[in-house]
Parts: sequence; structure tokens; C-alpha cells
Amino acid sequence: RNFGLLKFATMLKDSPNIGSGEITISGDPRVLPFGKILRKSKLNELPQIWNILAGHMSIVGPRPMVPNTFSMYSQKAKLELNKVCPGLTGIGSIVFRDEESFLTNKSDPEDFYKKHIIPYKNEIEIWYVKNQSLYLYGKIIFVTAWVVLFPNSNLFNKFFTNLPEMPKELLSSGTSGC
Repeated sequence: RNFGLLKFATMLKDSPNIGSGEITISGDPRVLPFGKILRKSKLNELPQIWNILAGHMSIVGPRPMVPNTFSMYSQKAKLELNKVCPGLTGIGSIVFRDEESFLTNKSDPEDFYKKHIIPYKNEIEIWYVKNQSLYLYGKIIFVTAWVVLFPNSNLFNKFFTNLPEMPKELLSSGTSGC
């Protein structure tokens, strides 16, 4: 479903058509100075409470995506993701809370994103849809708050022990703590 996602602006206008496109890399020059603070604290997502109240989103679910990113997902993942509302936070938001770090020092960040990050996001978002429950919903809210307050924590590994195994290409990248 398409809808207008509300966010505080953290990047230069027309940034998807500049530099690394829809992928944000560490130290991305398109991120505005105040935008760095908003992104790190996740306060840039605050306006999405309106999207939740309007019924476009849920508090927990796979993050909404631009059509180009959604098109990179497998057909199976697309079918599963369409069964639930997108969320303000989700398992993908927790695992990839510092997605830029996974792309640091990659010669082709876009290629790495397509070959390694997108397939794993497919797996964990399908996992969420198949395992969703009120208990899981609550755990995701708690762990999201925890990793926002303590970004280097790997507490989520203790809470979500049955997630699909992270590929070795991602284990050697990023700060997920897996």
C-alpha cells in the first residue's frame, strides 16, 4: 500500500537522486548537521505517530519502504509483508538499527545492500510475520526502546534467539552484535 510517510527532514532535498541514492552510508554528506542528531536518536520518526493514528501504520511491523526498495524483495517476502501493516519499529529496525555501519568500507555499497542486506531483511521480516503475537509485539517495543537508549547493546540477541541466522557477510560488518 502506498501512503505519505511523515518524517522530519534529515537529508538534503532530492537526496535519492544524489550520491548513493536511496541507500545512506556512514558519513553521508547528504545528511544535514541537525539530521545526524535526529537520526541517531530516532526522533526523525516521531511524525509517523500521525501515520499510526491515521491507520496507515502500526507501532510494530516491517518498516515502510519506497517502491524501489520493495521491488528488490523476493515475491515470497512481498506476499508476507503485504499481510501486515508497516510499523514504526520492527525486527529489521532492531537488527539493522545502524544500517550505515554494514555499508562502511564497501567498494560498492549498493551492490552489498542488494546482495546481502536485502536477502536477510527478507528472512527476518518473513520471520516476524509468521511469528507475530502480542508477546513478540511487546518484546519488539521494549528492545527498540533499549537499543535507542543503549545503541551498542546486543540485548536483542537474548530476546530473539530463534531469528534466521545472519549470513557471514553481515557478521563481519555492522554493529548488530550478532
